[in-house]
Amino acid sequence: MTRSPKPTREPRPPRNRRWDDRGVSILEFAGFLPILLVIGMAAIQLGLVGYGINQAGSGARAAARVASQGGDGAAAGQAAVSGWLDPAVSAPEGADVTTATVTVKVPSVIPLFGAVTVVRHATMPTDD
Repeated sequence: MTRSPKPTREPRPPRNRRWDDRGVSILEFAGFLPILLVIGMAAIQLGLVGYGINQAGSGARAAARVASQGGDGAAAGQAAVSGWLDPAVSAPEGADVTTATVTVKVPSVIPLFGAVTVVRHATMPTDD
């Protein structure tokens, strides 16, 4: 019994590498990744600044309320703000009104930009 020879295949024409698009998507992703990271970090930074504004406002209201009643407004303002923001509180009692000022430095998430300083004031009538 004789074997029939295997059918021979025609050789494939060489692929034109110039039009081959394998691997393009990873290059596009690698090129766009830094932009995505900066956008994400900017969103986090905006959230931190908003949180700092909220905390400074709460601290100023608490300091003004306590100082207007003759208490230690600076201590109340410090207690009302998150400790990691390291607030600077000024709450001198006035004759008619007491104005408290809280200054907070929000740290920067993006290394190229410095810390953001947030200042909030609150005024309360002084109790007699």
